[in-house]
Amino acid sequence: MSLRIIFMGTPEFSVATLRALVEAGHQVVAVYSQPPRPGGRRGLDLQKSPVHQAAELLGIPVFTPVNFKAEEDRQQFRSFDADVAVVVAYGLLLPEAILTGTRLGCYNGHASLLPRWRGAAPIQRAIMAGDKETGMMVMKMDKGLDTGPVALTVKVPIGENMTAGQLHDALMFAGARAMAQAMNKLEADDLPLQEQAQDGVLYASKIDKAEARIVFARPARDVHNHIRGLAPFPGAWFETEISGKLERVKVLETTLENGNGVAGTVLDNQLLVACAEGAIRLQRLQKAGGKPLAAADFLRGTALPEGTRLI
Repeated sequence: MSLRIIFMGTPEFSVATLRALVEAGHQVVAVYSQPPRPGGRRGLDLQKSPVHQAAELLGIPVFTPVNFKAEEDRQQFRSFDADVAVVVAYGLLLPEAILTGTRLGCYNGHASLLPRWRGAAPIQRAIMAGDKETGMMVMKMDKGLDTGPVALTVKVPIGENMTAGQLHDALMFAGARAMAQAMNKLEADDLPLQEQAQDGVLYASKIDKAEARIVFARPARDVHNHIRGLAPFPGAWFETEISGKLERVKVLETTLENGNGVAGTVLDNQLLVACAEGAIRLQRLQKAGGKPLAAADFLRGTALPEGTRLI
């Protein structure tokens, strides 16, 4: 026997879980994803989500309702007679009619160690806060925001220089394995649930573009965490004068080093930059409209010598 599963997800992060469920032998009877969005070079073509594309390759029917307010969409969801719905970064709040629309409810793969970092941006917020560890949790969904009881936890360490992109990939594969394991246990009626702790709740609010500017007048470790938490997207940035013009430069990788000086000042000719306490070495940068470059390659085309001020 295998479970009849409705899968609900949208970005690349969700694709690994969809594939893991299929490989585990479960019957994914339908996939729900966000509607196609404008994309392409000119933004004129409608682009299907990564989950949508993966489901089509797997031969699974895909549905893209804007929401579940229409009764016909709710009825269609129930018509699949699914045992369970699996939700990974779907991007829509699910009404009670959907949460209760399968025999065993909805299970969510969430990228944090709940109740820490409930909400939209748990990967970025964990790094920006300097957390040493995070993980994937399989949680049975209720009407709250990431408040349901937890079924399974997989912990993932956060390295000192790990970026949000790197952690994203580590959690993506850890989450896929965790959800497949959880569904196998659910099929065997061996998936106990544990209520979340009442203390330690933190909310991972959506990343605002206004947060992306680097503030060198902070301790070096805080600046380092801020930069790697926003890499590769949206990318933390500074501005400086290049060839007589103020230009914006994204920083995608840094390391912590010793150094003292006025915050935001380049301390040598290899992009050591002073912070309020200590310094950071800029390791990977990207000019507006350019490609990401290692620091040495960046400096071949752009001079940022000792004494340059970054703002």
